[in-house]
Amino acid sequence: MDIKVVFMGTPDFSVPVLEGLIENYHVVGVVSQPDRKVGRRQEVVYSPIKELALKHDILVFQPEKIRTDYEDILALEPDIIITCAYGQIIPKEILNYPKYGCINVHASLLPKLRGGAPIHHAIIDGYDKTGITIMYMDEAMDSGDIISQREVVIDKEDTMESLHDKLRIVGKELLLSTLPSILDGTNQRIKQDTSEVTYAYNIKREEEYLDFSKSSLELYNQIRGLCPFPGSSCVIGEKEFKVYFARIEKIDTSDKKPGEVLHIYKDGIGIATSDYELVLLDIKPFGKRRMLASSFVNGINKNDYIGKVAYGRKQ
Repeated sequence: MDIKVVFMGTPDFSVPVLEGLIENYHVVGVVSQPDRKVGRRQEVVYSPIKELALKHDILVFQPEKIRTDYEDILALEPDIIITCAYGQIIPKEILNYPKYGCINVHASLLPKLRGGAPIHHAIIDGYDKTGITIMYMDEAMDSGDIISQREVVIDKEDTMESLHDKLRIVGKELLLSTLPSILDGTNQRIKQDTSEVTYAYNIKREEEYLDFSKSSLELYNQIRGLCPFPGSSCVIGEKEFKVYFARIEKIDTSDKKPGEVLHIYKDGIGIATSDYELVLLDIKPFGKRRMLASSFVNGINKNDYIGKVAYGRKQ
């Protein structure tokens, strides 16, 4: 079927979805977030979706506020609009325009984990599975009718990065297998159960800090869910660290103060939590590159750390 598709997306997660659409349909335009200046040099960086669109000579639109700046998009007369991690709320003028509707590819099993950081929170909140939902969009956040879903198991050592990479491929596969039913009108349309709703809001700075009064499992999940971006953080003594991976040592720490550095292992720094010991394995000391903790502990005096108390933020 020769239909006109407009795609809306911004980050790397969306790239396989757009690639699949370009391979199988007529993508007449792409909408992405405006270019941003990054780094000390404030260099302008295109989004991964803009780069892909330009590679295929597809028109790119980058409105600062799509709520008011959407006429050029509608001028393309899209038959269907597909979004995936775009980053702005879509106004009703766009939602109501396409013949086949506005379809979203969302990285959770809705109604669980509505919001902008579902992959992070799936791990942080201790889920053992998540997935992809193909849904109709409405004016509220991720509340539209479900068309199709596919589960993805969260392995015990998955990080945000590894789960992201699994889900972005499933997103492409599920969208391409679902689109024919949307176009011929045979698709499902399932209302979300509002009693099952949970939220996955964008990560705030304070959520990066490690609070060692929590359980080892809670901290382990937090570290994995924030790896590699934005990373968890803590202070040991006066030294600041980013933390990207850890392991749990099931030793009794009931007589220890949460945050107390108990051991310097060959592979990491062991810190007391509310129940066990959390061993930091993958770290970035302030002002240095990211490294395995085994490299870091080789160059320190253990006595400078053992007995010190780690906490979430510099006070």
